[in-house]
Order: sequence, then C-alpha cells, then structure tokens
Amino acid sequence: MGTSSSEIKLLGTAASPFVNRVQFVLSLKSIEYEYIDENLACKSELLLKSNPVYQKVPVLIHENKPPLPESLIIIEYLDEIYPDVHPILPSDPLIRADNRFWANYIDTKVFPLYEELRKTPEKEGKEAIKKQIMEVSQLLEEAFLKFSDGKPYFGGDKIGYLDVVLGCFLGWTKFVEKHNEFMIFDEVKTPKLLEWTKRIWSHEALKDAIPGSETLMNFYMMLMKYKPPRAA
Repeated sequence: MGTSSSEIKLLGTAASPFVNRVQFVLSLKSIEYEYIDENLACKSELLLKSNPVYQKVPVLIHENKPPLPESLIIIEYLDEIYPDVHPILPSDPLIRADNRFWANYIDTKVFPLYEELRKTPEKEGKEAIKKQIMEVSQLLEEAFLKFSDGKPYFGGDKIGYLDVVLGCFLGWTKFVEKHNEFMIFDEVKTPKLLEWTKRIWSHEALKDAIPGSETLMNFYMMLMKYKPPRAA
C-alpha cells in the first residue's frame, strides 16, 4: 500500500499549512516519503532548483520525474497516482469542480486575511480585518453544511479534499485566535465547523502534522524578521 521513502521526497517547513496539507494526504493514503526540512530564510540549492519560478515549499519529488510545486497540484497528483487508497477528490465532476472553487476561495481569502492581520499594526485596522475573517468563517460554515450533508466531514463520512484544504490552517487559526483575542470558529456563528475542527484535531492521520504553537511562533518571528515570500 505504501511506497518506499526513496521514491517520494517532500521539501517543506513544519509551520507551512501548505506543506501540512500535502502531509495530510500522504498520511491518509499511507504513502511513505522522505521529508526534507527547508529553512526559508536561507533556501537550499535543491529548493531553488526544484521550484525556480516561485522558490517556495512544498515541492514533491517523485523518483526521477520533474519536481512538482504547489500544494493543490501535488494533492491532485497524489490522488491520481494512488486512486485506490482513500480517494481525496469527489468522483462526480460537478462536485469535484465545486470543491475546487471552494479550495481556491480558501487559499485566496483565509490565509491572506491571517497575513493581513499580522501585518496591520493599528487596532482599528485589525478590527476591520477580524470582521472580514468572521464573514469568511460564516461562508465556510454554509459550505460545510452543503458538502457534508449532515455527515462529519466536507467529504461526507470520510475526510475529503476540502477537509484537507481547510484543515491545514487549523494550527494557524488557533494561533491567530490566541494572539488577537477573538474566535474564528465558535458555537454561535459556526457550530458545525467548530465540531468539525475537533474531529480534524483528533484524527489519527492529521493530528501529528498540525504544527504546535512553539513551531508557529518560531515561524511567525522569522516572518516578522525576514519577510520571505509565503509558502503556497
């Protein structure tokens, strides 16, 4: 079921949610791999050579094939080459397309707002961004109700594409909540997503890949100091 660690290598950094989501899929599919930790403040020649366009993580290297950057592309690739173990994307083309729409929304709205909150020094500006984050969380609640259809995950009974795409941000969500004194998912606005977050946190395949607060704080301090391009 697995593949040998020499066949698949993942270039990443532990605090990157985009790397984490690839790790989620590798874990769900029981794929063995070699993890190569990158220091984004001082990028390796391997990373620069593997992803010369964006110079970001994650990058997947599969045997002697060309390196593959960008987390969503990597996930779909893994799903296509290992279709029989825990399929990630829905089989129905329309539902699959709808999943991709929401994945794009999550990546262009959720994390950028977290970043904007980090970069905004004044209180008034932060409050405005918090309001935007709350609006996004309520839209995500509606999306969850639609896709889950009363079941535990976006993917229904099993973790699917959007569970992985959004679930990778839970470490940073908790970090943002703690350091900005507000709740992104709560019992009033997003009760179903709050229950969902608990399932993701405790899921055997995912819990070890969600970075802890110390890892995130170290990465946060590096971002404040070096301001490297974000991992995506």
